[in-house]
Amino acid sequence: MVITARALNRSTLARQLLLERAPIGVEEAVRRVVGLQAQHPGSPYVALWNRVADFAPEHLDGAVEGFRVVRSTLMRITLHLVHAEDYRAFREGMEPTLRGSRLHDPRFTAAGFTAADADALLPDLLAYAGSARTGAELRERLEAGRGGPVESVAWRMVRQYAPLWHAPTGPPWSFGAAQAFVAADELPVLSDPEASAAGLTALLRRYVEGFGPASVPDMAQFTTVPRRLVRGAVQTLERGGELERFEGADGTVLYDVRGAVRPDEEVAAPPRLMAMWDSTLLAYADRGRILPAAYRKQVIRMNGDALPTLLVDGYVAGVWRPVDGGIEASAFHPLPAGVWEALAAEAESLGRLLAARDPHVYRRFGHWWDKGLPAVESRVLPTR
Repeated sequence: MVITARALNRSTLARQLLLERAPIGVEEAVRRVVGLQAQHPGSPYVALWNRVADFAPEHLDGAVEGFRVVRSTLMRITLHLVHAEDYRAFREGMEPTLRGSRLHDPRFTAAGFTAADADALLPDLLAYAGSARTGAELRERLEAGRGGPVESVAWRMVRQYAPLWHAPTGPPWSFGAAQAFVAADELPVLSDPEASAAGLTALLRRYVEGFGPASVPDMAQFTTVPRRLVRGAVQTLERGGELERFEGADGTVLYDVRGAVRPDEEVAAPPRLMAMWDSTLLAYADRGRILPAAYRKQVIRMNGDALPTLLVDGYVAGVWRPVDGGIEASAFHPLPAGVWEALAAEAESLGRLLAARDPHVYRRFGHWWDKGLPAVESRVLPTR
């Protein structure tokens, strides 16, 4: 069966709760979308506001404070917010990538550390992090175990590799500039090929549920796990009868869970004001599923910043940012009057969310606008 590009777009929107805001709790929403990119502490809130009916930010506050939803370094070696019950499998699946990128980084070895050194120091560090500790306290503990100073780069690599959850330090969001950490409730098995393979299989099944149909390159892009390991996990899922094959319009082999809902390509997709680093922009090797190739460089910048976007008819059509008096929406192509009206309603709703927390969220990324964007029209959509 061949699936058109537009049908793939609609499948992603449906599974990412972007065709219609879902009447579910924040914990279930996080699980349904697999995880939320969380470099900026405000982005998970904006992402869930886009996806959950009557989203109440204090519900996410509570889930984070109770460690039912946790923030840690996972897919693509970036911070993600995931359901606590998913963490162990996801972390075990990411083990080869995290170990290779953190403990075998030339900067780590240049600082006088080896992977064996980290392995020897981790048990004491994690035991000490049985209750929340500041970053400074954990670094001091690492230095005590090491018997001397630890360079900042080495501490950062150990911290990102270790199975640590970020402890909330907000406001205005759950996580502020200060950092604190606590050991994961159920520690993953590290540096064990069997545990890693099982974890990756679980992670990729969840990925396909939340982003499928998808190709092996898509799965590798989402995780940064080598394709050979991804192929092995996909083969395991196929042998178990959990995946079926489809074909993209360009002949690409796509995989999906059996019985998954795949909406008709003509189903309507409402406009959205997407969060910075929204996972839908980063989850595929072929980002054209959501992000037209003509706009990619304007949205995903050279340093990896992925700007907050306007989603129109399921595709990126521009960018947005908060400004005095409202949300500045900049469209990359002309938009009909009805779309502007729908975006204005979204902006008013988003403004209420931001007003109580940080009306100028993403303010430090304004330099991208200063450098110029190919907008054909910009409007400030009032938020009150």
